[in-house]
Amino acid sequence: MVSFLLFLLFVGIVLWASYRKVGLGLTTLAIGVVLAAYTLTGTAAPWWKTALWIAYAPLVLLNVAPLRIRLLSRPFLRVYKRMLPTMSSTEQEALAAGTVWWDGELFTGHPDWSKLLGAAQPKLSAEEQAFLDGPCEVLCRMLDEWDITHRRADLPPEVWDFVKKEGFFAMIIPKKYGGLEFSAYAHSCVLAKVASRSPTASATIAVPNSLGPAELLLHYGTEQQKNRYLPRLASGEDVPCFGLTAPRAGSDAASIPDTGVVCKGTYQGREAIGIRLNFSKRYITLAPVATVVGLAFRLFDPDRLLGGEKSDRGITVALIPSDTPGMRLGRRHFPLNVPFQNGPVEGKDVFVPLDAIVGGPKMAGQGWRMLVEQLSVGRCISLPSNSTGGAKGAVYSTAAYARIRRQFNSPIGKFEGVESVIARMAGMAYIMDAGRSVTAAAIDGGEKPAVPSAILKYHCTEMGRTVVNDAMDVQGGKGICLGPRNYLGRGYQLAPVGITVEGANILTRNLIIFGQGAVRCHPWVLKEMNAARDHDRQRGLADFDRALVGHIGYTISNAVRSLLRALTMSRIVRAPLSGPTARYYEHINRFSASFAFATDVAMLSLGGYLKKKENLSARLGDVLSCMYLASMVLKHYENQGRQQADLPLVEYACRMLLYRAQEQLHSFLRNFPVRWLAGFMRMFIFPRGLTYSAPADRLARKVADLVSNPTEARERLCGGVYRTVEPTNHLGLVQEAMLLTVAAEPLLKRIRVEGTKTGRVTALDLPGQVGEAEAGGIISAEEAAQLREYDRKVMEIIHVDDFDSAELAAGAAATSKPAFKAQVA
Repeated sequence: MVSFLLFLLFVGIVLWASYRKVGLGLTTLAIGVVLAAYTLTGTAAPWWKTALWIAYAPLVLLNVAPLRIRLLSRPFLRVYKRMLPTMSSTEQEALAAGTVWWDGELFTGHPDWSKLLGAAQPKLSAEEQAFLDGPCEVLCRMLDEWDITHRRADLPPEVWDFVKKEGFFAMIIPKKYGGLEFSAYAHSCVLAKVASRSPTASATIAVPNSLGPAELLLHYGTEQQKNRYLPRLASGEDVPCFGLTAPRAGSDAASIPDTGVVCKGTYQGREAIGIRLNFSKRYITLAPVATVVGLAFRLFDPDRLLGGEKSDRGITVALIPSDTPGMRLGRRHFPLNVPFQNGPVEGKDVFVPLDAIVGGPKMAGQGWRMLVEQLSVGRCISLPSNSTGGAKGAVYSTAAYARIRRQFNSPIGKFEGVESVIARMAGMAYIMDAGRSVTAAAIDGGEKPAVPSAILKYHCTEMGRTVVNDAMDVQGGKGICLGPRNYLGRGYQLAPVGITVEGANILTRNLIIFGQGAVRCHPWVLKEMNAARDHDRQRGLADFDRALVGHIGYTISNAVRSLLRALTMSRIVRAPLSGPTARYYEHINRFSASFAFATDVAMLSLGGYLKKKENLSARLGDVLSCMYLASMVLKHYENQGRQQADLPLVEYACRMLLYRAQEQLHSFLRNFPVRWLAGFMRMFIFPRGLTYSAPADRLARKVADLVSNPTEARERLCGGVYRTVEPTNHLGLVQEAMLLTVAAEPLLKRIRVEGTKTGRVTALDLPGQVGEAEAGGIISAEEAAQLREYDRKVMEIIHVDDFDSAELAAGAAATSKPAFKAQVA
């Protein structure tokens, strides 16, 4: 009995030490003491005791540094160097860009929730709120997307003047240069609100406030450059664009073929040392109307006029006035019928002085580092905000439309199939808004979250695409018939544009999220890589040894954590908060340990080959993304004051994300090429099989009911969209119609029960039924007037546009206003 108890104590200490990540020395000592007691007092067979001591011996050796280095670290370092994937200088700069934030905690296998829950909440200043309630509201009222997209193929002149005058292009520029100097959160809220009204306008406003001349000047520009350009950019006197993508270099931006050669030439009538540029860029937003072009190119100095020994100085960024001789701008691309200003930029033998380089000549060759460092912020805001605003608008309108549109004597939103779609839309909108707002607050706190920026860019645009697809399904003919009454079609057309820009989504998912995260966020991998590449062999070996020991303990700890948490359904994990959301914290901890363990096994067994196994990397990236977004949902719920009414949305969002995390881990194991290792990992990750379930139908019904009624939860979820009730704002009008519908439903029920079923009301259409019910005394004259107003408002929403054939011919929209008459969808 004593032997059995000591053996259980031995196993318990091993598991406890592994789970709690106790130091190697203390763990070895504790295990040794129990093993000695077991050997001296136990009655087990001698061979079994000997086997235990043999198994214990390597643990002792790990504590003796010289032996460990000689027998383990040095041989493994030689193998590790062969496994290490080749990495270009541009890849190294990309990995070094930005900061590690909550994504790093998720890689530990045991995230410290106090770091997230203690982070500042997103908050608007009084000035920022006034801008949203004032100029932003006015701008939304000025916008007419049908007029912009079909008649003008551009924003109206008065809108261009307004956005320049009010500083919409200057949200990131400091006040001392004439800008607004808004927080990242305010910047995001402005874009989301405008996006709910006009995708064309939101895309136009996003670009000057994202990666481009202003952002680069603020961080790297000389004082002379800042004083020259920033006031003009803030006032709208200068309109910026940034040229990176080329016909032969799209997602592989580091391989741009555009060149600049340092040489002597003539600039503004004077001889000078400068750069002769030849380039061809495309897909450049604002290029057709730009007055100053930020340009990325490869710089060469064949005559060593800049000094130094290198001729190829690398990627460089310069600012060039658009009227510089040799520049060609003005022609336009036409991205899916949404006419934000976008087009090519070309230059032939364009000569500019050296001080055109952002930051001056000393920053020659630093362009790629500059770009990737700033992209981590801009990519967190522009596309996620635009996608979130569009998704919120789609949920707001579609849930209301499903309430006012009746078929088979019932609102279509009451059909289970429609309920499930609306619930999915609402859950995704909640996830997008949580990710957008919480990450923006982190940026305002000083973070430059590189990996979360890729997560948000990919998942917000993909979820936005799903939401608008679902909205089109629910609204049917109303969604597909373009015209002044259509409020979905242009957003639907624009969805693939967000998927494509700032790093195509396929690239982002397959290469960036996990590829960058595994190196930047892992607590030991980057240290091991740096040690392996250290030219000082002794120092590199010592650093590698320390990292390797830490990595071994980290891997063992996460294997044990994954196993125990999976076996107990995360019951042994202590949530940082009590209440109805506690279980989701526990499940994220469980998946964090499983993810960290799977990541280590994959990197150790596949090495550099993992870089080529893009589907495996993508699935691990999905797991990381789902954990990150679920964490954002929980933090967002806390930030909003733990609103009890929002719990169905929180539960739906977390269940959807964590179920996907489980399925992607399962798919990763199914496709892992080393099959015996896949089976080994499965024992630790899914010892009880797949136990996590997707949102239930009952939950979907609660969520759909929450957003299809005039509830506070609906208003919180869709807060920040342009919903003012005015004649051209369909979001406000559909909300007004929904409120009238709710008020009319008791009267409609009375007519159905007392009139239709008894034969006193026989009309087939609602106006006829109202007239007969009023005549028969079933409803009063006042109630009849209320129903007629309700019917009029609802039919105004349901109506779609039609045109004379000649009005739809190419070019006709520019010369005539379409005359349309309403038809019922």
